[in-house]
Amino acid sequence: MDIPDSSFRRRLLIESLTLLAADARSQVAWLDRHGVVADEIALDFAHAFDMAEALVDAGRLGPGVLPDLREIDAVLGAMSGAENAGRWTREALSVDEGWSRTRRLARGVLVAELGDRRQPLPEISVIR
Repeated sequence: MDIPDSSFRRRLLIESLTLLAADARSQVAWLDRHGVVADEIALDFAHAFDMAEALVDAGRLGPGVLPDLREIDAVLGAMSGAENAGRWTREALSVDEGWSRTRRLARGVLVAELGDRRQPLPEISVIR
């Protein structure tokens, strides 16, 4: 399997952070548009986060954002498990403190990496 180049990796991370940083209403609309469930937001981030250190090593991501990326990963991880199923609903996106915290952290990383430029929510292809 080919390893994606650093610009592709960075784009995946920025797109996942853009979705995490979006307000709850926009996130719900995105879920509805793509016909997926809330955990897709976290799964997209987890996939992109796996490449974050390689992006820093390649000079495509500022090392100062790694602590926030790690914290996002930790918050989402702490929300996992059957006992936390209620945290993965569309309703929870607007009321759960974990989602609010990841939203704030993701916005901070985006500002650090992109400045104040707003990014559109990413499009995805769902294979069913």
